[in-house]
Amino acid sequence: MCGIVGWVDFQRDLSNEAAVLAEMNALLAARGPDAEGTWVARNVALGHRRLAVIDPENGAQPMVKRAGEQTWVITYNGELYNMPELRLKLRSLGHEFDTRSDTELILGAYAEWGKACPEHLNGIFAFAVWDEGRQSLFLARDRIGVKPLFYAQVGSSFLFASEIKALLAHPLIQPEVDDEGIAELLAIGPARTPGQAVFKGIRELKPGHAMTVSRDGIRTWAYWELESRHHTDDFDTTVQRVRELLQDAVRRQLVSDVPIGTMLSGGLDSSAISAFAARVFREEERGPLRTFSVDYLDNDKYFTVNEFQPNPDSPWIEIMSRKIGSHHTTVVIDHRELIGHLGKAMEARDLPGMADIDASLLLFCREIKRDLTVVLSGECADELFGGYPWFHREELVNADTFPWARLVGERIPFISPDVARRIKPLEYVEARYQEALAEVPRLSEESAIDARMREMFWLNLTRWMPVLLDRKDRMSMAYGLEVRVPFCDHHLVEYVWNVPWSMKCAGQREKGLLREAMKGILPDEIVQRKKSPYPKTHHPEYLATMQKEVLRLTEDANAPVFQLLDRKAVRSFVEQDLSRKHFPWFGQLMNVPALLAYWLKLNDWLIRYRVSIR
Repeated sequence: MCGIVGWVDFQRDLSNEAAVLAEMNALLAARGPDAEGTWVARNVALGHRRLAVIDPENGAQPMVKRAGEQTWVITYNGELYNMPELRLKLRSLGHEFDTRSDTELILGAYAEWGKACPEHLNGIFAFAVWDEGRQSLFLARDRIGVKPLFYAQVGSSFLFASEIKALLAHPLIQPEVDDEGIAELLAIGPARTPGQAVFKGIRELKPGHAMTVSRDGIRTWAYWELESRHHTDDFDTTVQRVRELLQDAVRRQLVSDVPIGTMLSGGLDSSAISAFAARVFREEERGPLRTFSVDYLDNDKYFTVNEFQPNPDSPWIEIMSRKIGSHHTTVVIDHRELIGHLGKAMEARDLPGMADIDASLLLFCREIKRDLTVVLSGECADELFGGYPWFHREELVNADTFPWARLVGERIPFISPDVARRIKPLEYVEARYQEALAEVPRLSEESAIDARMREMFWLNLTRWMPVLLDRKDRMSMAYGLEVRVPFCDHHLVEYVWNVPWSMKCAGQREKGLLREAMKGILPDEIVQRKKSPYPKTHHPEYLATMQKEVLRLTEDANAPVFQLLDRKAVRSFVEQDLSRKHFPWFGQLMNVPALLAYWLKLNDWLIRYRVSIR
């Protein structure tokens, strides 16, 4: 993967600003531990931190390409999965290449197609190309938004980076939060509205978008959008097509010059990816596939069945690992270490996030990195095929709000009354929800049920899935681990988007279509296993510790979080017996302990990032 930063200013000489660029670049060292580089000219400065995956000996960045009087410079984060086809195409058009790196291919694509170059790329990416001849900067982000890209315009200066922390290192950017940012934190969080970055003045380039920065100003546009059309394949053809598209995505994403494996939970999604990956490893005689799972110390003692987590993962992992002949490693996390890494997870995200759900993935990625540099993961199958309970329960389908945040009203008593009056949390969420619905690519002559389910899939793909992709990118890159997500392959997403709900829920099951596609490839018990999400700790000491820490926080007269929260309401809540209190305040997994942790990390974030509330 990598980390990228940059600075463009047409009214300022940046030739002597290398120290500022270096400071920004240094904060992305974890994303790119293998090398660093900068390129500075009068009006532009580009930086890069490299995690070498393809052609480690070459591909150093920023990379410069010259053709005649033309000069282009790129800083790039990502991986391309259509390198062979793209290389052949560009060579047929007269381009020559000195390396095997995908970085040089993107430069060639830009030289050939200019601003249309992202349309020719299959992969996960965020990159910037400085066009010396046009005196302009071109930036693009992958279609699904797997790789991050943030930016800010301050006066005549335009700044961009892979992570917010690098932008905050620039002296022109101040860590401020206004009412909109507060509403994001307290009403939408830990999700974010597309394009929002919480900090005042910092924006996120949306997935499937590109932009140019020149003396004429800034222009942003969508180069890719989902299109709604009637699905014409019958069910058997659809099943076969889904199987082919997923298998092709996995095969393409196994290209690597460094050790690669998969995450395996024993669920349908990770098992499908691992089965296809193991098949490729056998065909190419690459030895046994390395697979990894996560569990928690003493979880066997405290796990209890509930509607969201019907069973533990370990028996199913054993079935799958034996089936595909993988070399499997189970990473066991102690809840005490988990608590100790909540802060590091927050800093990796640059925002208070999903608490222990983030921290556990952070520790999981740390352990995988000891053996591998690249791993494939099953994220986004639920959003694509309809795996969550809110796709199947009528009261959630018809909730007329974001289904993972339908209890926003329960948050309001904890918000300071003055802040609540300013941000109007219910109205804010409703406005964001209606904004999302207005974007849905509608299809004429669609039944009311299909139209609503299309809305549900849109909400999940554009508002929920980014939460998980952000989590996966930041937690993995905090330890220099590249995670690839085959279910985010845009060919698969485009196809499944238009498959009707009646096919997606085949057999009246969550992800029924995917289950059908995996029959004969996975053991029957795996195909039929009820969805069980990413595992979390069930140790009672975790809740007890969170309660103790929040109570201590309420006694701190200087705790900045009480500029936003109501101290008395928080204390009254935490003094209760919370061991049996069920409050899924965000998504499936974030119950009471995670809410307490969110408050703690919100306080730490205000301190650590020296945030001013405007």
